[in-house]
Amino acid sequence: MTQYHKPVLEAESLHWLAPVPGGVYLDLTFGGGGHARAILAQIAPGGRLLAFDQDPDAALEAEKIQDPGFQFFGANFTYFRRYLKLLGIEKVQGIFADLGVSSHQFDTAERGFSTRFEGPLDMRMDIRQPLTAAQVLNEYSEADLQQVLGQYGEIKNARRLAQALVRARSQALFVQTSQLRDAALQLAPKNRENKYLAQVFQALRIEVNQELKVLETLLLDLPPVLAPGGRALIIAYHSLEDRLVKHFFQSGNLAGTLQKDFMAISNAPWNP
Repeated sequence: MTQYHKPVLEAESLHWLAPVPGGVYLDLTFGGGGHARAILAQIAPGGRLLAFDQDPDAALEAEKIQDPGFQFFGANFTYFRRYLKLLGIEKVQGIFADLGVSSHQFDTAERGFSTRFEGPLDMRMDIRQPLTAAQVLNEYSEADLQQVLGQYGEIKNARRLAQALVRARSQALFVQTSQLRDAALQLAPKNRENKYLAQVFQALRIEVNQELKVLETLLLDLPPVLAPGGRALIIAYHSLEDRLVKHFFQSGNLAGTLQKDFMAISNAPWNP
């Protein structure tokens, strides 16, 4: 068991993914490798597991796995089809993704993900990318901030909060998480302060990492690479991710509209 991140729903994930010996599988969110290790144990002998993660910390964890069937790629999971093409792999038996932020990322203060710790307003899952949470707060227009907070944080008073953030940055640019907490708490509903802060941080994190856009890309890329009888398993946390995943799994499209032909047969890439 790795101390980097305790795998969520490990037993349930193995049950629904149902990995078989000799199969080819993808772990698109390697993290600390907890799910990867569990999958590797199930697909031996002869199985292959290709793992992806854009976080350099995850790459260090991947080096600890010494299994001939394991390969790690330090890239965002939106590139997985390119790597499959390079490897000459057309179909896989299973695809796994555990969305969101790992406990390791939350507990590392300097990453800026957590409302609990003082740290820089970073929030990048890939520290090689340029956009940070501080840049969003300091450079986005009031209207754009309102949209980010309302759409990605589902914050009801997003307009007032955006106004407050613009006023605050006119006095001092946002640098540390404590500055964001102090500004947001002034508008947080009574007895819901922690929830409100979590929504604010979530909104900025999603914007910085473009989480919903990369999830959309992932979903559209699933059907072409799954072998007949293959399975895709995605663990989602907040309602925005959950809604996207459910809509696609039910209908085969991002809008969630079930399309049927003249025989009333679903045109979804899999039978919902």
